[in-house]
Amino acid sequence: MTLSNDQRRNVVEAARAAIVAKVAGLATPRVTLEGLPTSSGVFVTVRIDGALRGCLGTLDHECRLAEEVVRCAAEAASVDPRFSPVTPEELDALKLDVSVLGPLERIDPHEPGAIVIGEHGLVVEKGRSRGLLLPQVAVEWSWTPEKFLQQTSIKAGLSPHAWRSDAAVYRFSADVFGD
Repeated sequence: MTLSNDQRRNVVEAARAAIVAKVAGLATPRVTLEGLPTSSGVFVTVRIDGALRGCLGTLDHECRLAEEVVRCAAEAASVDPRFSPVTPEELDALKLDVSVLGPLERIDPHEPGAIVIGEHGLVVEKGRSRGLLLPQVAVEWSWTPEKFLQQTSIKAGLSPHAWRSDAAVYRFSADVFGD
């Protein structure tokens, strides 16, 4: 699934407008972007000077993609528990990435070639525990597929080796774009 350049630009502009509104204490803007594809999920990543400043998203959305991007952007800038909320002084320095996720595909992580670094993101889940890491995370950290599986398991709150036997493992592709 790939968005056109115009669709990408419009989605990033909507995400930025949502963050600006949130920081200013205004209502989240209503978005009417037509023609966007359906997706399995969306994540918005906020950075300042290359450093992570917030990242939130969802795999379980029932509204349209544009509405979910706006919601996730506002939340990434305001309620990511790892960071304090973005301030008005930081707005000009923000860089955004939007990851539109393709469908989840259950895989056997022991199968050679099941995970291609830079192409696949991962979900590891067991019971009510679920962890997700986007495709670009493994590239940024120069991880091997095994390290990627371990870190996704940890993100789920599981043992680093849960992926080896008792957890379900899914891969997905993502259309990643930003400013």
